[in-house]
Amino acid sequence: MKVDVLDTSRNKVGDAEVSSTIFEGKISKSLMHEMVLCQLANKRRGTHSAKTRAEVSGGGKKPWKQKGTGRARAGSTRSPLFRGGGVIFAKKPRDYSYKLPKQARRAALISAISAKMKDGHLSVVDKIMLEEAKTKKAMELLVSLGHGGKTLLVTGQLHGPTLLSFRNIPGVKILTAEKLNVYDLLNSSLIVIAQDALTAIHERLIK
Repeated sequence: MKVDVLDTSRNKVGDAEVSSTIFEGKISKSLMHEMVLCQLANKRRGTHSAKTRAEVSGGGKKPWKQKGTGRARAGSTRSPLFRGGGVIFAKKPRDYSYKLPKQARRAALISAISAKMKDGHLSVVDKIMLEEAKTKKAMELLVSLGHGGKTLLVTGQLHGPTLLSFRNIPGVKILTAEKLNVYDLLNSSLIVIAQDALTAIHERLIK
């Protein structure tokens, strides 16, 4: 299939051959959901840690005698039933990360690209490059591309001045084709792909 290639002013400057397998592929919401959950789980640090009854200091003395007070039996004020006591089934540091099968990851990414293409939120431009690091020029470029919310820019290679220009703008993220992922695609209202990134996307997803 062919897609229009636009310049930074959204004027058509040519066509690009792309694979219909990637840009008009089968859309699986359940697979995309699984991939997003996987990515979010892999981002978790898992450093939470609470103390169990055995780890809380103090509480060596029996708070009151066993019988005759009319109160429940207690052996320590560090019981989970008391304020300042330990935590029942306390959370401990752990690794939340896991991986989906390679074919599932590939299919989920194709689903996300196809969904954005179908909704008209994805466009291809001839290049995304600024000669000097100027946030003002980056904002002008985004406005001309239709930036109004979260925007994802996909390039073939990261260019120093271009990266510096866009990194301070809220709601804008720039990635190479190798780092393109389901979460960032679905989390963006506008996806702009540079023409030099198409080859890398095809090599990654077409086997």
